Amino acid sequence: MPKSDTLDPDKIKANLNTKRIGKKILVYSSTSSTNDIAAEYAKNKKNDGLAVFAEQQTAGRGRTGAKWLSGQADSILCSILLTKAKLNAELLSLACAVAVADAIGKPAKIKWPNDIILNGKKVAGILLESKAKDDTTVYIIGIGINCHQQESDFPTELKQIATSIDIESQTVCDRISLAKRLLTSIEHWLEIAEQIPEKVIERWNKLSTQLGHRVMLLYNRRKFTGTCIGIDPQKGLVLQLDTGGVRMFDAVHTTIAKHH
Repeated sequence: MPKSDTLDPDKIKANLNTKRIGKKILVYSSTSSTNDIAAEYAKNKKNDGLAVFAEQQTAGRGRTGAKWLSGQADSILCSILLTKAKLNAELLSLACAVAVADAIGKPAKIKWPNDIILNGKKVAGILLESKAKDDTTVYIIGIGINCHQQESDFPTELKQIATSIDIESQTVCDRISLAKRLLTSIEHWLEIAEQIPEKVIERWNKLSTQLGHRVMLLYNRRKFTGTCIGIDPQKGLVLQLDTGGVRMFDAVHTTIAKHH
């Protein structure tokens, strides 16, 4: 199947109505990690809003050191640099999840802290990295979205848990359009997060696969189980613990434990 949606900075920029995100766009045919390139550009504050795309990553990172698998030109692999972020990491993380889910469109859902789910399987992941710089924090939002993968592209251990937009929509998605929607959506939700954070929470609640459900978490290597009763824009996931009491878990130190 020919792919005519090769990522091209000019095509992504054409009619892109963003003021901040994607002001500058770089596209690499192959790189170790788009987050590493964005980190290089983080030295200059003027690079706020820079978007780095790659057709292939040789050392893409997922959360907790997992490797992000992708073939040539079958995904959106992107890092967005924020040198002037006014948000804390938790709220930024929630806003990004909402933005990526909205860019993919229905029926995309959010599995906290950083997975986007289509029909029960993971279609995208977000990796938020931060670096203290002078008196501010620089954030790099790494995003991987599976677009053109077919079931045969996934190794056996991922077939049950991973999917792509093409598999779920039974069409061929256009990655240029998706890249535009992604940049627009991130700008939109970052603005909302800065002005009306409760709107982000409201949208997150609508899209959450976990709200009202039992969840098992690993927090600093300790296991906690309970029912997810909400999200806090400062402190993370709110759990009504099985042992009684309510506790909050921040995204940085928490992983969702796999149910066996």
